[in-house]
Amino acid sequence: MACIGTESNGHRRILFVAADGARKTVRLGKCSQHDAEQVCRHVEALAASTIHGQSVSRVTALWISNVGRTLHDRLSRAGLIEPRQHAGRMTVAEFIDGYIAQRHDLKPTTLTVLKQARIWLVRYLGENRRLDAVKVADADGYQAHMFASGLAKATIAKRCRYARHYFEVAKRRGNIDVNPFAHIKGAVKGDVTRRVFVPEEVVQKVIDGIPDAQWKLLIALARWGGLRIPSEALALTWADVDFAGKRFIVRATKTAHHEDGGIRVVPMFPELADLFQKVFDEAEDGAVHVISRYRSGGVNLRTQLLRYINRAGLKPWPKLWQNLRASRATELADKFPSHVCPAWLGHTEKVADAFYRTVSDRFTL
Repeated sequence: MACIGTESNGHRRILFVAADGARKTVRLGKCSQHDAEQVCRHVEALAASTIHGQSVSRVTALWISNVGRTLHDRLSRAGLIEPRQHAGRMTVAEFIDGYIAQRHDLKPTTLTVLKQARIWLVRYLGENRRLDAVKVADADGYQAHMFASGLAKATIAKRCRYARHYFEVAKRRGNIDVNPFAHIKGAVKGDVTRRVFVPEEVVQKVIDGIPDAQWKLLIALARWGGLRIPSEALALTWADVDFAGKRFIVRATKTAHHEDGGIRVVPMFPELADLFQKVFDEAEDGAVHVISRYRSGGVNLRTQLLRYINRAGLKPWPKLWQNLRASRATELADKFPSHVCPAWLGHTEKVADAFYRTVSDRFTL
């Protein structure tokens, strides 16, 4: 027979006599009387099966397969069932590698970010750290470690967000009971201290010193077209460019999951028209992409832009490419309705305020 006992703190336990005649206990913690009675019936059935050497009923077998990890461990320690091979005993590295391998739905760039987050997390925790051995203190230590390493706040927030995601998936799959990163905030916010307005004349001075028409257009697409560099510029094809209609189509892989498919139409602003025409005139017969060079993954566009800025005798600004796009977002917001500018640049007004728009002393009453 098995019976229910209640401790002074209100926690319940199941008392039963094992096959060897010893009195044993399965602690349930805080639970209702109804739940305790249900567990008691199954414990009694399990105890009887061990005493008489018989198999348990189908109902009890199904119940065992669905109990949580904590109760399963307690039943195992009481000698009622065999220990479960916990998935939580795999290492953090093994779990993350297996998870990433399953994500065939993600873009290569997203997978790259996931792998980078994995490298930092596993490097801190250790290759042999078990998934169920990671504690809240480890999460706090990981965040502090990145701050001590001098990483930008946005980078730290992003890596914490992915770490929290990994452990949330592990929790959802039943590998662990608690997500140790649940309390870590991973919201990425724009760093206003690194957001600057880059004046048109500064950009024009850089462009004037560049001999290559495609490079001139690349910079202009960022500053006056508001494109993301390199992804949106490199995706441009001549079929997307409408010279007669003075507009072009931008295909953004970053927002391809949105309702519009990441496709937007951008005016061919006057600052862009002549540069588009110059690149078109120089294009080889049958050329598909507007920017036909610099498409190799080994090309570092930021480094080359830095060289051109130095060659023009100018001081480089923070976040070279993004601040060109941000400057255009600020500029357009001063000239056109607020709902139009985000549509041209491919983001929401909320994102524009958080990451792009700034106050410039060039805008006066």
